[in-house]
Amino acid sequence: MVDFIKRILLSNGVDEGVSLHLSNGLALVFIVFLCLVADFITKKIILKLLRMYIKKSKSTWDDIFLRNKVFDTIAHIVPVLIIYAFAPAFPAYQDWIQRIAFSLILLIVTGVLFKALDSVDEIYTKHEVSKLKPIKGYLQVVKIFLALAIAIVIISTLIDRSPWVLLSGLGAATAVTMLIFQNSIQGFVAGIQLATNNMVRIGDWIEMPAYGVDGDVIEIALHTVKVQNWDKTIVTIPPYKLISESFKNWRGMQESGGRRIKRYVYIDMNSIKFCDDEMLERFRKIQYIKEYIDNKTEELARYNEENSISGASIVNGRHLTNIGTLRAYIDNYLKNHPRVNKNMLQIVRQLQPTETGLPIEIYAFTNVIGWVDYEAIQSDIFDHILAIIPEFDLRIYQDPSGNDIGRLKR
Repeated sequence: MVDFIKRILLSNGVDEGVSLHLSNGLALVFIVFLCLVADFITKKIILKLLRMYIKKSKSTWDDIFLRNKVFDTIAHIVPVLIIYAFAPAFPAYQDWIQRIAFSLILLIVTGVLFKALDSVDEIYTKHEVSKLKPIKGYLQVVKIFLALAIAIVIISTLIDRSPWVLLSGLGAATAVTMLIFQNSIQGFVAGIQLATNNMVRIGDWIEMPAYGVDGDVIEIALHTVKVQNWDKTIVTIPPYKLISESFKNWRGMQESGGRRIKRYVYIDMNSIKFCDDEMLERFRKIQYIKEYIDNKTEELARYNEENSISGASIVNGRHLTNIGTLRAYIDNYLKNHPRVNKNMLQIVRQLQPTETGLPIEIYAFTNVIGWVDYEAIQSDIFDHILAIIPEFDLRIYQDPSGNDIGRLKR
């Protein structure tokens, strides 16, 4: 094409040197114009028709590819192909034009593949299996290998050497390569272990106090596991930390359908005593322990009679205590509570007395796992327990407050 333009210029009396430059310039303008026209047709007509077709289609995967601009990136390759095809028009620079154009084509193809992999990951995350086995880490490994392979081919193209020459050089620098990609290798291996052992999934609530992690896993990638804490902050930790260090996963609680209540009430030991007749009559009016009082009173009377125990002193034999009756009440109260899980362990027990009193531990499970509902149920239970303790002639232990000291002074 350049020779054709040059001949026309020479035939019209243009100087040979000037005709050479003009022919090259005109050829360049024509190629640029052709690239612009091809780019306009590709983006404004072909891509527009493609978008219309995708929007009308029932499948969703092509919408994701369109949103991630996979087809827009492919369109960039058309002008570069034209430049590559017209390189022979400039014989002196043909080799370098084709090398650079080929490198640009490879870069565009790499961008298309990267966007396609992102689209594949987005499509995969719409399925439930993605929470069990996320593939983002594996796709990132594929991206790394693609980037390395394309980089080697581009460099070999630009320096006009075989890619195997570069690969042999990389083989000699394996130690350096391993050092550079140490985090990627560790993340890849950790990702496989996490997925194989089902240690953590997207949506799991995990805790790692050493790293300030206490929230839901929202992303598992090659280099990071992203967690959104309950205060809405985002924490990222390397996947291999979940392998090498300890963390708590609350998935078992979420799958069980019950959430544990484990809390103590401290009783002033000076208020613990045996139940007298007046107390027993009062306790019989309490619905949850009426049957317990009757059965226990009969059992203890029979035991004392069978063992000829003298009633001269209350110390002799077995008798009901207000603390034991309280435990029986709390146990029956929990068994009748509509929000306590009846299929899971329930205990009301005494622990070792301390300087702050006698701990009564309430150990049970709610039948809901939501944080707000759980806290509301737990608070309601202990509101009731704290309010009824004086009815058993017991006192809750607490350190003296300023008001207590003021009353003592008066």
